[in-house]
Amino acid sequence: MKSEQIFVSVIIPVYNGEAYLAEAVDSIHRQNYEPLEIIIIDDGSTDSTAEIVAGLQGNIRSFYQPNSGPPSARNKGLRMARGNVIAFLDADDLWTENKLEIQLSCLTEDPRVKIVLGYTQLVTSASPGGGANTLEKLAAPWPVMSVGSAIMRKSAFDTVGLFDETQLYADDVDWFLRAKELEVHMIIHQEVTQFYRRHRDNITNQRQLDLKYFMATLKKSLDRRRLGKEGPVTSLPEWFNKRKS
Repeated sequence: MKSEQIFVSVIIPVYNGEAYLAEAVDSIHRQNYEPLEIIIIDDGSTDSTAEIVAGLQGNIRSFYQPNSGPPSARNKGLRMARGNVIAFLDADDLWTENKLEIQLSCLTEDPRVKIVLGYTQLVTSASPGGGANTLEKLAAPWPVMSVGSAIMRKSAFDTVGLFDETQLYADDVDWFLRAKELEVHMIIHQEVTQFYRRHRDNITNQRQLDLKYFMATLKKSLDRRRLGKEGPVTSLPEWFNKRKS
């Protein structure tokens, strides 16, 4: 694997993530990969997130901005990123220990590949900070369109563009759909690369808003495809059913 040629920038958007942020960062350090930088975008936190960030070790840069939503925070991280490969992790989620080993291998085996997407495991835990051993699996893993389960060449954003900051929810689904429409080369593998943590403060707990933005994302994609850029959408029933559950 030619991983020594890859510099990974990991972007973490966080809003009031004091309970989980240190554990998320630790899951990145456990990759034992260099060169790597972590960029934490504090999206207007009012808890002790800033103090936790100040105490973190490693190649970490941070930026504070007024609360603007996850896509704005991700875009700020992208503008700061120095790496040629981009990865994301939400502050309340975790990477599996072999995520980068698996996905960088996929990326470097074929220079045409711009995006590598793994499977996501839905989990819950009784106590933050207990580590992956305390996580309880809630469902079978599946290939959700989540940036936390993927890595992508930075050049992919030259083609697809940044995240849509009007999409306060499902901005990652919107980005992946745009990538697909533009025929950006993406591969999906079945290894789990992300633990998506369910808890009472998940942004997606606001189900009506979540579904509203998700359906708006699908409509945007359908409208673009009706203009002749691509054929019919596939697998939407599965995505929609997963989103509702």
